[in-house]
Amino acid sequence: MEQDLINNVGDVLLELEKVSRVDLDRANEVQRQTGQKLGRILIDLGTISEEDLRLAYSKLLQIPIWEKKKDDQYPLVENLPKVFLVANRILPLRVHNGAIDVAIADPSDLLLREAISLATQKQIQVFAGCEKDITASLAALFEGEVKDEAVETSAIEVMEDVEHLRDMASEAPVIRLVNSTLTKAIELGASDVHLEVFEKNARLRYRVDGVLQELVPPPKEMYNAIISRIKIMAKLNIAEKRLPQDGRIMMKVAGKEVDLRISIIPMSHGEGVVMRILDRSAVTLDLEKLGFSPVFLTKFRRMINKPEGMLLVTGPTGSGKTTTLYAVLKEIISPELKIITVEDPVEYNMEGVNQIQVNPQIDLTFATGLRSILRHDPDVILIGEIRDRDTASIAIQASLTGHLVFSTLHTNDAASAFNRLMDMGMEDYLISSCIIGVLAQRLVRKLCDKCRETYLPPPDIRQTARLNEGEYLYRSRGCDDCGNTGFRGRKCIAEFLVVDDAIKKLILSHKDSGEITKEAVRRGTKVLWEDGLDSVRKGETTLDELLRVASE
Repeated sequence: MEQDLINNVGDVLLELEKVSRVDLDRANEVQRQTGQKLGRILIDLGTISEEDLRLAYSKLLQIPIWEKKKDDQYPLVENLPKVFLVANRILPLRVHNGAIDVAIADPSDLLLREAISLATQKQIQVFAGCEKDITASLAALFEGEVKDEAVETSAIEVMEDVEHLRDMASEAPVIRLVNSTLTKAIELGASDVHLEVFEKNARLRYRVDGVLQELVPPPKEMYNAIISRIKIMAKLNIAEKRLPQDGRIMMKVAGKEVDLRISIIPMSHGEGVVMRILDRSAVTLDLEKLGFSPVFLTKFRRMINKPEGMLLVTGPTGSGKTTTLYAVLKEIISPELKIITVEDPVEYNMEGVNQIQVNPQIDLTFATGLRSILRHDPDVILIGEIRDRDTASIAIQASLTGHLVFSTLHTNDAASAFNRLMDMGMEDYLISSCIIGVLAQRLVRKLCDKCRETYLPPPDIRQTARLNEGEYLYRSRGCDDCGNTGFRGRKCIAEFLVVDDAIKKLILSHKDSGEITKEAVRRGTKVLWEDGLDSVRKGETTLDELLRVASE
């Protein structure tokens, strides 16, 4: 009977248009080979989300859906120990009148339902739940629980005594844990997943809107298995634990195509992992939607439509430089222009753009790639980053010979780009001749529209924000929509320095960045701090957030 239920889940998902016939046939083939549950296979393949499976079970078994709510409280039930609940993804919801309500990630498991009933001697009402929500609620339920040998021993004995409990290895808990970690990251809109291990515990953090948030970590005893699973997915050497490794995973998570860049480094108590998530569906390649001001865009668009010269975008890692350049390419792309890029890595594929992936192992560097593409008669060249003298030299020569060149540099402000290139050995007269503009940018978190409110700031904040007496600022209380952070999404703040004759004279005189910035401000450039203050006064962000990414 259970096997019939499992197979019917696929039919319900097909009826709900959550899967295609091709997806279902592929999952059925995997099920024949592995014996795993069909719903779990479809989630592990990234074809459906846990919410999709929950809905299918609810419709198939005619049972209600349980949804996690922020302030819900759950009971500890005698004879249902933590290890049993966690291993089987069961959450007790309520005990009442000789009955118990439970949310189960796999309500089709009839033996499991019978075991709960026998263990508690109660009638059970089953709800269909999502594994990730059940796991998070169990973690909160047992938070701060005192662990001693007696408790652990009794829990192990319970596991051994209950014959129907599934063997964790055959159910691939590591695969489920990795997949649920990535699914949660996608749902939160995270850009990076950080996994770290210390002497006594593991740590899991997501970077959301540029800020790290800590979540419930995986059990330390499973940590090495999780790292091995990630290495296998990224086609890395699972035996090598002494050296850093980099890899890439292309997969479908919760129905979305995502590209994961994996970096693994050895640390004192194991290996640390950072997974950079490139979710193409979540990227906005539109200059206006990136948050740039209309005044800035008018000036910037004049530059990106010039026939030749070099335009640089500067800022620290994670400040949105590459996204801005992709948005520029999207705006200027046309059949009349041949555009070639040299990138490390190629983050987003663009139709009509010739993209080259750097590969140092075969000596395909930025410099060697640039030398080759100049023979392909390009009109526009994008260089992922100018890192060394060779790349800088070829890029400058390309811009001086009739090409429009876009690239990035790691400097704190726009004016520092010139000194940075001189430090690489570039001649001042070449720099002043080829660079037409430098954009410095940062990303600030935007206040949540749902819980944003005005307030009258104290005198010190009013002075920093340059407000008049009685002017208001904005802040957020935090709500479910923004995960109680008060922020949702990010926008760019920018400083755009146009290289005119006055700036060229300062470059040739080897003036420092401070003097160049002062001259640029006199000629109409708005520095990062001023652009950020405009966003603060408009209620788009807060002064604290601006101070986090920029300084006066």
